Amino acid sequence: MKTHRIGIIMNGVTGRMGTNQHLERSILAIREQGGLRIHADETILPDPILVGRNESKLRALSSRYGVEKYTTDLDSVLSDSSYSVYFDALTTQLRFANVRKALAAGKHIYAEKPVAESAADALTLYREAEAAGLKHGVVQDKLWLPGLLKLKYLIDTGFFGEIISVRGEFGYWVFDGFDQVCQRPSWNYRKADGGSILIDMFCHWRYVIDRLFGPIKSLVTLADTHVPRRVDEQGNPYDCTADDSAYAIFELENGLPVQMNSSWCVRVRRDDLLCLQVDGLKGSAVAGLREVVVQPDAITPKPVWNPDIPSRIDYYADWPQVPNNQSYDNAFKAQWELFLRHLVTDEPYGWNLLEGAKGVQLGELGMQSWQERRWVDVPELV
Repeated sequence: MKTHRIGIIMNGVTGRMGTNQHLERSILAIREQGGLRIHADETILPDPILVGRNESKLRALSSRYGVEKYTTDLDSVLSDSSYSVYFDALTTQLRFANVRKALAAGKHIYAEKPVAESAADALTLYREAEAAGLKHGVVQDKLWLPGLLKLKYLIDTGFFGEIISVRGEFGYWVFDGFDQVCQRPSWNYRKADGGSILIDMFCHWRYVIDRLFGPIKSLVTLADTHVPRRVDEQGNPYDCTADDSAYAIFELENGLPVQMNSSWCVRVRRDDLLCLQVDGLKGSAVAGLREVVVQPDAITPKPVWNPDIPSRIDYYADWPQVPNNQSYDNAFKAQWELFLRHLVTDEPYGWNLLEGAKGVQLGELGMQSWQERRWVDVPELV
């Protein structure tokens, strides 16, 4: 059996997302399954080293997961030729400088999003990676969620006929910390620390909309900070300076309107924390993170407006569920495996630093639209 060992510098995995999704459920899961099989007698085996600023956290992760190698000295491991890949799950403010340093050291790049604080910086990373002949990818995990994979199947097989509208709801109530502990990090609500639901989620909506429905032509956005004060991890109250809710309409190049509401201040009465309703001339679907329900034209009820009597229609009925005709792996792991295959076999890989820059660009334009209170066009990034 031929084994391709891929040394991966994993920087910033002491955070919740880095630990759970990237280390435990992706890289270590691939190792536990014996590596990634690419041929009958050939596998890829990721070999991680954990990097961070807090040695005690690294030591605890090492002990918990059995990852022997860890260090607080990023420069030393960047100079080690046995590690060819740099992965970044740091906060957004730290990402640009560290990814750029890794590129200068000749490392292939796999990074969380947003890849930088500005589209200009994100494009710089893309151009430098391309100029150096290095491979690069950006996490766009929602594309591999079971719900979105089923939705794409419906689109590709013509279930909807002509799609006429898309509406999305994302978010949940994040407690402010005064009466119940806040379930998100406090930096999310401080602008100076890189917080902003608009910037965060528009990076997601860019690749979801582009890949499922088509390129975005223009947008209009309204955002706000609905909760003015919260309590941080040390129990200290602080002023919230970053937006915690964003409401947007995207006009696609094909004329399709896509509405997306994103909020940390909404209580959930829908199928899932993320729901996309897609309406077409021949049918509609509502997709959550894992499940999708559909209503084709033939079983659509015929309501008549009459508020004076109770409706006889159960609007949650007549929506059969799309079956699970295949098994679905963890979305982060699925993309990691595609990136590892790209590294070893040179298979095409489209979710790169340019795609990451598009997400940052959309966040910037959403912020501009909100501040200037107007529609904003989305120019092509070159």
